[in-house]
Amino acid sequence: MRRILSKDTQPELIVRRLLYSMGYRFRTHDKALPGKPDIVIKHEKIAIFIHGCFWHLHKNCNEGRIPKTKKGYWKPKLEANLKRDANNIRDLHRQGWKVLKIWECDIKNANKLKTKISSFMDTAYTYKSIEICTGAGGQALGLEQSGFEHVALVEIEPIACETLKNNRPQWNVIQSDVKVFHASKYHNIDLLAGGIPCPPFSIAGKQLGSKDERDLFPEVLRLANECNPKVVMIENVKGLLDDKFTAYRVFIEENFDKMGYKCNWKLLHASDFGVPQLRPRVVFVALKNEYSKYFIWPTGKKESKTVGQSLHHLMKSNGWEKADEWAKKANTIAPTLVGGSKKHGGPDLGPTRARAAWSNLNVDGIGLANQPPPKGFLGNPRLTVPMTAIIQGFPVSWKIAGGKTAAYRQVGNAFPPPVARAVGDTIIRALRKEVTNA
Repeated sequence: MRRILSKDTQPELIVRRLLYSMGYRFRTHDKALPGKPDIVIKHEKIAIFIHGCFWHLHKNCNEGRIPKTKKGYWKPKLEANLKRDANNIRDLHRQGWKVLKIWECDIKNANKLKTKISSFMDTAYTYKSIEICTGAGGQALGLEQSGFEHVALVEIEPIACETLKNNRPQWNVIQSDVKVFHASKYHNIDLLAGGIPCPPFSIAGKQLGSKDERDLFPEVLRLANECNPKVVMIENVKGLLDDKFTAYRVFIEENFDKMGYKCNWKLLHASDFGVPQLRPRVVFVALKNEYSKYFIWPTGKKESKTVGQSLHHLMKSNGWEKADEWAKKANTIAPTLVGGSKKHGGPDLGPTRARAAWSNLNVDGIGLANQPPPKGFLGNPRLTVPMTAIIQGFPVSWKIAGGKTAAYRQVGNAFPPPVARAVGDTIIRALRKEVTNA
């Protein structure tokens, strides 16, 4: 008769080592759950059973057969195991658990086993994130598309919170100053992300850096210390990479190093990720040491549409006869959209140089329009807020709340969702410890 161990079998130990190497943390043999699953990822409600092919009658496996000798003894015994398995899985599902069965024969091929686990985790495992300074949700949307579930999104502006809630009613939007928000109550966080204020590092401002009261990097360090995420991702303007901020970047890196992170900085161009706009942004990614070697920056080789191609359908939506002609002339990507601050006046497409670039695209950059150009319109059209949102990489379905000035400020300060998604994809691959060729 075959000997069966109730726990800590060789297959179990192999699966445990593999799961750990893939970045998953777990408990074993939870007696409080139906069937006492061999492996439990409690915060994700994932239960894993490692079954012997013989004892649990694995179909299509040579080992999963009822012996021909003493069939009257083995058949009811093994079929009882199957019935008990089915009942346990049914009860787990009723309690909201996701269940993976790994067979003894799966252990024989490490690559196939890893693929099986990865495929299951792709749908069952939720990567949890906290985002600060969420704004209109550009970064949050991109990270959601990557597979992150936001457990908290912190934003100080009421109108931006309205945008977030209107588009994603299920999101936990917290209207708060980041300086009074605490993350210590959140556990098992995979990512802390945010687009902190740009003026401390922008060439359009005084570039006061750490001396600017709007600098929130110290709050990022505090929050990382509170919730201990596996990864931190922050985006900002390219001025952050200027030589004058070298000492400050070193200060940030040293503090993250003390917490067990390896830091990465990269200037990414939105147009490399399909966004029809010249928008360079600095992205900072710090990963816990065990994940850092698996992180590779996205390359961004997607060709961008021109402004004309991106906005043609909206320009003609109000009956403007010259929309086709205009789209052919607006044949490059847009200059950088500038959101400005509350001190800035009404909505426009930026300073003199930016307006000149828009004029070359046959767009009037002095201000924004309330509606697309009507039938019979003459001259260069102005963009509407929904048009600027498309230039920023938002989908048409994403609606920005507020009047023209408040809405455009949200759009202009947003991080393009396609760029956030590309970085989010690479972060998730690092969290899975996937080996990728550079």
